Amino acid sequence: MSPLRAVVFDCDGVLVDSEPHSIAAWLNVLGGRGHCAVRSDVEACTGLGYGPTYAHLAATDPNITLPAAADLWPELLEALAASFDAGLDPFADAADAVAALSAAGVPIGVASSSPRERLDLTLSRSGLIGHFAATAAGDEVQRGKPAPDVYLLAAQRLGVPAGECVAVEDTGLGAESAHAAGMSVVGVVRDPAEAARLLAAGAGPVDVLDPGALLGLLN
Repeated sequence: MSPLRAVVFDCDGVLVDSEPHSIAAWLNVLGGRGHCAVRSDVEACTGLGYGPTYAHLAATDPNITLPAAADLWPELLEALAASFDAGLDPFADAADAVAALSAAGVPIGVASSSPRERLDLTLSRSGLIGHFAATAAGDEVQRGKPAPDVYLLAAQRLGVPAGECVAVEDTGLGAESAHAAGMSVVGVVRDPAEAARLLAAGAGPVDVLDPGALLGLLN
């Protein structure tokens, strides 16, 4: 078995608690058009990229014709940035883990389903952006999670074989993606409903990210 020497984090739900902001932005944009989507409709899209989320939400109200996905995106990003302005903080355990890994000289990256503009906005507003040697976004790969593409791209940009990376995920969908890329997977249980899905996808579930434990996985 190859030694493990790098860590690749998912972003939303692992590094930052951005889901409430995403829900608020979608409901703001859709509600302004008289669309009937509610909070649970947006929550059902957790872990998906922008394209699949747009398609799912557009289908929830066939009486409203939304602008094309590409045309709606700038408005959604603006609404998301406004929500972030109200306060976007990293999870304390994630911030500690990122700082410890960075201080130890461990190559660390991000593999996100978010489009590049949203990923950069999230990392910048949370103050984490300077810690990562490489990031990969959902619109930079052909297939989204649970396909392995975004994790493979992150590993490539880190210059570390995927089999020598530990991924940190919070959803079963994301854990499937990292596992398919050949990575070992730590599943941080932010939502108890995801615990069984993380385990089924081959992740080792933990309640809290422990910097020492993550460092202990590396050779």
